[in-house]
Amino acid sequence: MDQTVNQNNQQNEQPEIQLSEILQIRRDKLALLKESGRDPYQQTKYEVTCSAKKIKEEFDSLDGQDVSLAGRMMSRRIMGKASFCDLRDASDRIQLYVKRDDVDASLPEGESIYADFKKWDIGDIIGIEGTVFRTQKGEISVHVKKICLLSKSLLPLPEKFHGLKDTDLRYRQRYVDLIVNPEVKETFTKRSMILRELRAFLDNKGFLEVDTPILTPFEIGASARPFYTHHNTLDMDMVLRIETELYLKRLIVGGMDRVYEVGRIFRNEGMDTKHNPEFTSIELYQAYTDYQGMMDLVEEMMKTVTQKVCGTLQLTYQGKEIDLSKWERLTMVEAVKKYSGIDFDQIKTDEEAIALSKEHHIDLPEVPSKGAILAEFFDAYVEEKLIQPTFIYDYPVEISPLAKRKPDDPAFTERFEYFINATEFGNAFSELNDPIDQRERFEKQVADRKRLDPTTKAQVDYDYITALEYGMPPTGGLGFGIDRLVMLLTDSASIRDVLLFPTMKPLD
Repeated sequence: MDQTVNQNNQQNEQPEIQLSEILQIRRDKLALLKESGRDPYQQTKYEVTCSAKKIKEEFDSLDGQDVSLAGRMMSRRIMGKASFCDLRDASDRIQLYVKRDDVDASLPEGESIYADFKKWDIGDIIGIEGTVFRTQKGEISVHVKKICLLSKSLLPLPEKFHGLKDTDLRYRQRYVDLIVNPEVKETFTKRSMILRELRAFLDNKGFLEVDTPILTPFEIGASARPFYTHHNTLDMDMVLRIETELYLKRLIVGGMDRVYEVGRIFRNEGMDTKHNPEFTSIELYQAYTDYQGMMDLVEEMMKTVTQKVCGTLQLTYQGKEIDLSKWERLTMVEAVKKYSGIDFDQIKTDEEAIALSKEHHIDLPEVPSKGAILAEFFDAYVEEKLIQPTFIYDYPVEISPLAKRKPDDPAFTERFEYFINATEFGNAFSELNDPIDQRERFEKQVADRKRLDPTTKAQVDYDYITALEYGMPPTGGLGFGIDRLVMLLTDSASIRDVLLFPTMKPLD
């Protein structure tokens, strides 16, 4: 592929370069077609009666039957009065047998259809009518009786034997990636299946799917940094949401006892193999249950969806064997003790925790406290060890502003996260429904943010406090990222492999 041309096209520029000979030839062919009144872009529709995949799967019943197909010509072997070519449609690839005497007819300028066909290019989109048969070599094919050009390809596909290998170019030109790397489409087909099965699981549990605002009136005090935009009519800055939580819990207050949202989330933060500035999450809330109920739901959901999508609970992810049939459950204190030997139950004060952090060369959090330092020890000693599915629960209150405190130990909250392959996959709480406690935590969170960053626009969502004052029942809540789950179930190394159009830095 001429990357120079395509990269300039990505920037919507008119490149001041001389087109290569092959590009000019294709444009000349298009010009001749238009001059002869056969502009391929004028075709408005084409009736398709079958697919390549169906022909292969149901050959016995379709053998000898007439079919109509449309797709992209991926290769061609011209042998005088007959030719073979490969057509790829949305389902699969199939061989076509095109014989001059069977498709021959005169075009307006006297040239034959077969002669015209031989001038078409690899990558052109064609329509054919023909009869299903099997060649002497045993390959299922279609014997073409009618053939036409539906769209002209002005850019050549990547070289046949090497394909589109440059990962950066693949992400920028996903349309080419899908054409020349069929396995890529399988990833996104499986992504669609995963979403469908997740929705089916939750729907069968009595959850109602809802939509909440993407544009919100102000930045909340959470640590995630938002994107800002401006509403012209209202003349006010607005924020792209960093979560769907507070609106969904307003619905719990309103009596919608089981709700979930599949939503796009936006965070103005770093990018790596596990993070993209915009991503898809599912958040769900269930009245009259707690984080233990959410833990049970997660385990059942993961097993159900994985079995339906993959046909097994034993997966291989990037060379590691993952068994989703077995889930370990540890408190954060137990996990830190198991993997570091340090027992935080024996640490009584913030000062002791700070000294311990310095002794073990653990970076202190922005607001050092025993609970926050416990979380730093977890990050340093534990997370990378959690290869098999593991629930880590009972999180410090300092890092859990929306979770309910444990009645028997108010320094901790009824919160869990679950980890697979040393990666956090989801986050759940027994939701805080005490409006007085919630107000205090929100105000402290915003005050801490302003102390660390005096320019922050973070505010307390007092309307949410008002909602809680009307009374929210005991509620379990869960949020998890779709993209990481798709990575796991498709054995994809990077989040960019499971996003059709990941965020990319401009080429200039």
